[in-house]
Amino acid sequence: MAAGAFGSHALRGQLRDRALEIFETGVRYQMYHALALLAVGILLSRATEPIPSTLSIAGFAFIAGIVIFSGSLYALSLSNIKWLGAITPIGGVFFMAGWACLAIGALQYK
Repeated sequence: MAAGAFGSHALRGQLRDRALEIFETGVRYQMYHALALLAVGILLSRATEPIPSTLSIAGFAFIAGIVIFSGSLYALSLSNIKWLGAITPIGGVFFMAGWACLAIGALQYK
């Protein structure tokens, strides 16, 4: 939420409209996947032995996705270094892997 407020207030007028849209996309995906991490944490805290390893993998995948996807979008919007946009899909792959592992882990959950 702090990144969103920063984008809305401090960056408005400082960045081109397209750069601000890119920044806001990074914020939105970070927020969604922070909620997914919360779900992973809740499931892990309530799981009985054996704990599905897919839940742990999901957590790591969501963290990697946030850092790579949202981080590259933040860097792209603030620096205008175009090649950073090529890194963003790698973060998207981590997000998809995280969702798949979360779904499998939830099905294995006891």
